[in-house]
Amino acid sequence: MTGDLTTLAGRLAAVRAGIDAACHEAGRDPAEVTLLPVSKTFAPEVVAEAASLGLRRFGENKVQEIQLKAAALAAERLEWVVIGHLQTNKAKAVAALASEVQSLDRLDLAVALDKALQAQGRGIDVLVQLKTSHEDSKSGLAPDDLMGFLGELRAFSSLRVRGLMTIAEHSDDEAVVRANFRTVYQCRNRARDAGFELTRLSMGMSGDYALAIAEGSTEVRIGSSIFGARNYKH
Repeated sequence: MTGDLTTLAGRLAAVRAGIDAACHEAGRDPAEVTLLPVSKTFAPEVVAEAASLGLRRFGENKVQEIQLKAAALAAERLEWVVIGHLQTNKAKAVAALASEVQSLDRLDLAVALDKALQAQGRGIDVLVQLKTSHEDSKSGLAPDDLMGFLGELRAFSSLRVRGLMTIAEHSDDEAVVRANFRTVYQCRNRARDAGFELTRLSMGMSGDYALAIAEGSTEVRIGSSIFGARNYKH
């Protein structure tokens, strides 16, 4: 039983069961795939409920939301992961609050983050976001530019490069979506062969995480399937 889908606890149980099923279908160990709940647009009270169920890391698109929720939920000692497009002028706030950035996609952002982190005497994990979709709305580094970018990132000691992230094309064609994920998997393998220790692939969201797991994802970013429909008016 996966629980009552009208409750957060029930939806979380259903998502975990879905991840397990997708792993078994792909012949993978479910322990290889981490769940990152995405709490963007949801109020601190909702995040607090999720924290009461044992969730400690939360993905957010906007730095302003992290600032709000981190202040409201300071006693929970949660970890905040930036998954949205990040402007360089937000680097100082990210350095103060985030445990990880999954949307690193350009050199000027790396420079800004490193400067802010060095000033605070701390480092964070980062994933390089690759653009595998043709959609203009999506950000990311071109896959062909990855190797050069990884080489440049070696200059920034505060940025611990752990892997890659992508957002697949919004398409009903499973072959298109799978190809996006496969591109990132292949990029990771080439980077490993070149001596870069990349272990993580953040791929897959509520609508396509089973396909991402089949193509090698090690972390799925799930929002609406856990928290419900978003209200973007807030």
